[in-house]
Amino acid sequence: MVRCSGETGAIVGDYRTIEGTVSAEVVEKKSRFIAQLAHVDAEDGALAFLEAVRTEHAQARHNVYAYIVRGVDGAAPRVRYSDDGEPSGTSGMPTLNTLQHAGLTDIICVTTRYFGGTLLGTGGLVRAYSAAAQAAIEVAKVVTVSACVDISLQVPYAAYEQIVRTAESAGAIVCASDFAEDVRLVFRMLDGTQDPLIEKLRELTRGQAPIEISEPIEAVFG
Repeated sequence: MVRCSGETGAIVGDYRTIEGTVSAEVVEKKSRFIAQLAHVDAEDGALAFLEAVRTEHAQARHNVYAYIVRGVDGAAPRVRYSDDGEPSGTSGMPTLNTLQHAGLTDIICVTTRYFGGTLLGTGGLVRAYSAAAQAAIEVAKVVTVSACVDISLQVPYAAYEQIVRTAESAGAIVCASDFAEDVRLVFRMLDGTQDPLIEKLRELTRGQAPIEISEPIEAVFG
């Protein structure tokens, strides 16, 4: 499925993230570790999500977090984590390592711990926080965001099927179609692959159909 929404701005290669928000729970010696994973597109969004979880779980002993957010205009990513009162190195960093191992960006994981009465020790905490983050990743919908372009044109009904077949053969996806007096089509494809298709479309329409090409946008493609 192609998502026809996207956003413009500095685009630096493909990256992996998740859609929406998910949660998963791990229980270790009666301690509950509730990991909530969310897609965020800015550091402010990550901090807002963290505060929402803290409010939701205000009675919990710990709300450990880690996030990775792409930098603005090609700057280095913003990477932050906190043990939130757990022994140093036992929770925030293992959570961050789990996100990094999964290759995720524009992501925050907040893991809430409700103490079960039994100390887990350093190794036990590392394993539990890592397992909780991993469990959340496993139930999330992981997507790849790529630089894409949209190609728009208006064609007569008689040319519709051939135009669509040609575009799909070139690796494009029909993003939108509006059937009125003529057919208004919007195709989406990966940026850098569009030139052969545009040339072919001009041939098929004999140059009579103006072709609009968007600036590169970030979108989930495929």
